[in-house]
Amino acid sequence: MDTGDTAWIMVSTALVMLMTPGLALFYGGMVRAKSVINMMMMCFGALGVVSILWILWGYSIAYGESIGGLLGNPGDFFGMSGMMAAESGNIPTLVDVGFQGMFAVITVALIAGSIADRANFWTWLVFAGIWMTVVYSPVAHWVWGDGGWIDDLGAVDFAGGTAVHINAGAAGLALALVLGRRRDFGKGSHRPHNLPLVMIGAGLLWFGWFGFNGGSAYAADAAAGLAILNTIGATAAALLAWIIVEKARDGHATSLGAASGVVAGLVAITPAAGAVNPVGSIVIGLLAGVICSLTVSLKFRLRYDDSLDVVAVHLVGGLVGTVAIGFLATADAPDGVNGLIFGGGVDLLWRQVVSVLAVMAYSFVLTYIIGAILQKTIGFRIDGDHEVVGIDKVHHGESSYEIGPEDIPDDVMARVENEASAPAPTARKTTTAAGKSPGRTVGSSEGEASPATG
Repeated sequence: MDTGDTAWIMVSTALVMLMTPGLALFYGGMVRAKSVINMMMMCFGALGVVSILWILWGYSIAYGESIGGLLGNPGDFFGMSGMMAAESGNIPTLVDVGFQGMFAVITVALIAGSIADRANFWTWLVFAGIWMTVVYSPVAHWVWGDGGWIDDLGAVDFAGGTAVHINAGAAGLALALVLGRRRDFGKGSHRPHNLPLVMIGAGLLWFGWFGFNGGSAYAADAAAGLAILNTIGATAAALLAWIIVEKARDGHATSLGAASGVVAGLVAITPAAGAVNPVGSIVIGLLAGVICSLTVSLKFRLRYDDSLDVVAVHLVGGLVGTVAIGFLATADAPDGVNGLIFGGGVDLLWRQVVSVLAVMAYSFVLTYIIGAILQKTIGFRIDGDHEVVGIDKVHHGESSYEIGPEDIPDDVMARVENEASAPAPTARKTTTAAGKSPGRTVGSSEGEASPATG
């Protein structure tokens, strides 16, 4: 066991955990004011449900002894039995459990953005537990588990392009189809209610992503350093690419576009952080910024209501980064394999494509089935009138901003209302020697300019 590496993974665990509250701010700022509490509660609810189930059986399904390359044995580490002193390579196994548990949490929370404004909170919690168990954990085993079939195939996914982002993006699309479009989709105002929150959330996500990608090296070494540098390069490039596209297309570079570009770049470099060199990371970021920004409008053309663009940013961004490895990977990077551009031919590329298609299909189909069953049984979509009034007040009994007179003492409020209803005093008219009223001049007691000066 290496204490330095252990300390780094523990810090990385804290960084990845912070990403979920960061996502709550990012998503919360993007919805309307009447849905902020619900959106944040969906993220925090995932943090509660998934963390517990991960300890009980999620980690076992993802990292237990492989059953046919499809999932780990759920009983191997059930409830962390016999794990108190276990070690995984250079760190205690329990540290790895915590680190990977935060990956499971953020993956589930990402899906929430696709169904904002219209999902029953309690059904969402049930969905989160089921989805983590039957979708996320098996896919994590495919990609990272000992004996997982994607790992054995030789596909590269350094920190979660398939297991996290394509997985969540495909699930988001499926749930958006199950729940249907919002009542005013395509015609009402769906502008973000608080862009500063969006920017703060994006900043926290970028900060936490250094643990997400850097920690996936599982050591405080050069591989972690490269992953962090690639995370910087790709994200900066995607930010610039997104706002350049906005400027060319719409005439403005927006804060929402900058924040979305940040997340698109983070998503795209996630699978490739240990496979490409720093220049390759910039190329991946540029591709993600352009392609993801252009993909956002597809939901209006195809008429699916992905509320916060989980499909455009996470599914498409994950596709860009994972497939780009097949072209830009270099054997000089920690993953040690060449892509097409560096003389590796198409051998890695086809493996990347197979992993992408498999995860996307599995996640979409299973999520659609889970969502449809929940909708038919306990109900997933809220009542239409509740959607109009606002899910925060109806389902949580709260509102995000209390700006009314509720806290003003009755006697004070009565005096203010009486003053407001009293007739205004009549101004006394003065005249000059010529019998005319003088005009107001600059610097008068009213502090207003004369009519002549405006």
